[in-house]
This record gives sequence, structure tokens and C-alpha cells, in this order.
Amino acid sequence: MSPADVDKPVAVTVTANGGRSLGQLFAAATADLSELIHEEIALAKAELRQDAKRAGIGGGAIGAAGILALFALPVLSFAAAYGIHNLGLGLAWSFLIVGGAFLVVAGLLGLLAMQKFKKIKKPERSIASAKETAAVLQSVKPHPRPETEDTLDAKV
Repeated sequence: MSPADVDKPVAVTVTANGGRSLGQLFAAATADLSELIHEEIALAKAELRQDAKRAGIGGGAIGAAGILALFALPVLSFAAAYGIHNLGLGLAWSFLIVGGAFLVVAGLLGLLAMQKFKKIKKPERSIASAKETAAVLQSVKPHPRPETEDTLDAKV
């Protein structure tokens, strides 16, 4: 029940034996179950929203690594390799050094992405709450009615 519902007046019809009618009990149980399900869905959404943000950051890091490798690598590789070659090293060794440096950068970005993905976890509170609700609902049994003279006469 929400805090706003606490102050609302509730009309209850009392039966002859002092309890609420079956219809009222069923309506109250249905309303409570509906509210419980809505609150569990809201909890799951909140937990998944946080994990989706982490997944977005990790995916963005992988995307950035891929775009860097695809567009910048050839141009920068040639520039760096010819710059190293001008220092006196052979052209093949110059290209090998540049290629290795880009692999190191790509590896570091991949590690960053893996760290972000490892922080993603399942919505534990929602799962525990749903299991608890299921356990409670499975253990519910109908309330036995007390036998009165009318029900005893009907059995005979």
C-alpha cells in the first residue's frame, strides 16, 4: 500500500458473523497482489536501468576502439613508420613497431570494456522478491469455513 492509500476511508460491509464478505476479501487480495506485482516490476526496471548504463559505456568503449582501428590506423601507421624510418631504422622495423603500438592501445581499450561488462549483474533484489512472493503464494490455502447447522443439514 502506498502512503497516500493509508488515509483513504475504506467502506467495509460486516457480515452476520462479524467478518468481511467473500467478495470484499477477494477484491482486497486481488488489489494487494496487483500492487505487489507493479512494485516488483518497478524494482526490476530500476536495477536494469543501471546495468544498461554500464553496458552502454562498455559498448561505447568497444565501438571507439573499432573506429580508431578502422579509420586512423592506416594513416597514422604510415606517418609513424616513416617518422621512425627517418631516425635511421629500417622501413620494415619501423612499420612493425607502429603496428605493435596500435595493438597495445587496442588491448588496453578492450580491457577497459571487459571491466565495464564484468560490473553488470543480474537484478538480484527483484529475483529474490519474486521468489519470495511465489513461495508465499504457493503456501496459501483457502480459509476453512466453520461448520454451522445450515451446512450440517445440507450434508445429510
